[in-house]
Amino acid sequence: MSCTVTMTVNGKAVTREVEERTLLVHFLREHLALTGTHVGCDTSQCGACVVHVDGRSVKSCTMLAVQAEGASVTTIEGLAAADGTLHPMQAAFREHHGLQCGFCTPGMVMSAVDLVKDNPSPSESEVREGLEGNICRCTGYHNIVKAVLAGAEAMRSGEPAAAAAE
Repeated sequence: MSCTVTMTVNGKAVTREVEERTLLVHFLREHLALTGTHVGCDTSQCGACVVHVDGRSVKSCTMLAVQAEGASVTTIEGLAAADGTLHPMQAAFREHHGLQCGFCTPGMVMSAVDLVKDNPSPSESEVREGLEGNICRCTGYHNIVKAVLAGAEAMRSGEPAAAAAE
């Protein structure tokens, strides 16, 4: 059975006809072509699908698209400024080599932005705890943690991530 779903995605109102059982991650990827949100495990274990719904991190593989009716959804594509300037956390991941294959990166960045919103000055252990639901199979998390700390500093200061880390 299908239904109509309407929400704001990355600042734009969207309305689509979807099957009631469509997961938010599949809605974003298949109906809106926003493929930065990745499907990793389909069991909510890896965090590759994290997006923000009404300003909070959500694993989009655990939420139906119809549950986001009327919500504001931000994906990794929606973090950068309209002119292409990266969000400070995105820039920090790039500058501090917080990625390797990049598969987990969108979910890591989205989780990190939410973490820093709640805790603008996290410690290393708080970053590690805050990213617990995000799995990276390539790194030892060391550079990811460095990137989140630099991104937090940049978000606090309003400076680019590279300058904030110096």
